[in-house]
Amino acid sequence: MTSLQSAIRGTRPLTGGGGERRPGPVLFLVLLWLSLVVAFSVLVTLIITIVLEGMPQFTTRLFTEYPASSPDEAGARPAILGSIWVIITTAIMTVPLGVAAAVHLEEFADPRNWFNRLIELNVQNLAAVPSIVYGLLALAFLSLLGVRDKSIVIGGALALSLLILPVVIIATREALRSVPLEIRHGSLALGATPLQTTWRQTLPAAVPGIATGTILALSRALGEAAPLLVLGALVFVSFDPNGLLSGYTTLPIQIFGWTGRPQAGFHELAAATSVLLLGVLLAMNAVAILIRNRFQKRW
Repeated sequence: MTSLQSAIRGTRPLTGGGGERRPGPVLFLVLLWLSLVVAFSVLVTLIITIVLEGMPQFTTRLFTEYPASSPDEAGARPAILGSIWVIITTAIMTVPLGVAAAVHLEEFADPRNWFNRLIELNVQNLAAVPSIVYGLLALAFLSLLGVRDKSIVIGGALALSLLILPVVIIATREALRSVPLEIRHGSLALGATPLQTTWRQTLPAAVPGIATGTILALSRALGEAAPLLVLGALVFVSFDPNGLLSGYTTLPIQIFGWTGRPQAGFHELAAATSVLLLGVLLAMNAVAILIRNRFQKRW
C-alpha cells in the first residue's frame, strides 16, 4: 500500500497544476490573453469611434425621414421598415421548416441510413458556406420561376432563409440532444407514441435552446448585406415597403450606400445607422440570453 501511495504521489506532478509551469503552456496562455486583449481593444475602439461620429445624426429624423440628397434632411425610415419586413418574413419561412427538419433528423430518421447521413453532412457543410453564395442561389431560383423584379421583400427573405436554415437546424438538434433520454423512455413506457412523446415532452423541453439558436440566427440575417445586394436590393428608397412584392432596403444596405458618398454628413448618418443596427443586434442577443437563463432546465 505504501509503494502504491508513493507511486500515486510520484505521478501527481505530471497530471496536476505543475505541468502548467512549463514554458510551452505558459507561452500559449500569454499569447491567448494577448490576442484577446488586442481583439477586445480594437472592438471597443471601433464602437466608441462609431458612436462619437454618429451621435450628432442620431435624432428622431433618422427614424422618420426618407433618404435625401442632403445629409441634413436624410433619414433611414425605409431601411428600418424594410429590415422589419424582411426579418419577419425570414422568420416565418425559416423557423417552422428548420425545426421540423431538425426534429425529423434527430428523433425519427435512422442514423444508419446512408441518405440520412448524407443530409446531416450537407447541413453541417452548408452552415459554413459564404453568405453571397446563398444570394446567388436565390437569384437562380427566382430566375427559374420567371420572376423579373428580384429586388422584392420575398426575394430577400428567401436568400436570408437559405442562409440561416442550416444554423436553425443545427441549433435545434443540439437543443433536442440536451433533453435526457429518460424523459423519452418514461413517456414511451406510459403508453405515448413516439410522435406524442416528441410533441408533448421532448420539444417543449428543448424550446429554450431552440429559441436561443433561432434568435441568434435571425440576428445574423439582420446584419447581412451581400446576398441582398446580389438580388439587386435598392440602395436609395424613398417609400415605405408595404408587402411581400414591394421594393425594399435594409439597414446594412443603407449603411453601405451612405459610406460610398463623399460628404462627411452621410458618413455620420452611416455611423448613426450602424449604432442603431448594433443596438438592435445587442437587444436580440440579450433576449436570447434572457430566454436561455430564464427557461433553461438543469437535468
